[in-house]
Amino acid sequence: MTTAINPVTSGFVASASLTSDLQAVLVALLELQNQAKQAHWALVGPQFRPVHLQLDEIVGEVREYVDTIAERLRALEAMPDGRTATIHATSMLEPFPVGEVSVVRAAGIIADRVVAAVSVIRGVHDDVDNQDPTSADILHVVIEGLEKQRWMLTSQVRQLD
Repeated sequence: MTTAINPVTSGFVASASLTSDLQAVLVALLELQNQAKQAHWALVGPQFRPVHLQLDEIVGEVREYVDTIAERLRALEAMPDGRTATIHATSMLEPFPVGEVSVVRAAGIIADRVVAAVSVIRGVHDDVDNQDPTSADILHVVIEGLEKQRWMLTSQVRQLD
């Protein structure tokens, strides 16, 4: 007699704490994505075009990270929550200012938001790694990509004396 495999319980299932940690990363990335797009729209001043394009590149890359984290949660039988109310209630990133923003200021704001998102990821990393090294490997890729994007963005507007 063959025993039927329960598809829900046959694999690794995320604990509540692992789910919470990955959810915090998801929210930080969703907020970063939204703020980078807002900066893209609000941008004015010298270096507009290259920074405008760089912000869209950041949005695209972060969108991929969002999907990867959300799909990892689903693979672990957890439910990601990317609803706007959830992002609003749980985001740890400062809000983006209203109105037009200079290129230099926008680059600084988004660089700060990248650092804040990376801080969220680093803050949960060790707990994630203890429970699920595969998810921790995903976090490594996200950190590396975000830190590179921050460097590239700020280098465009940096001036040497």
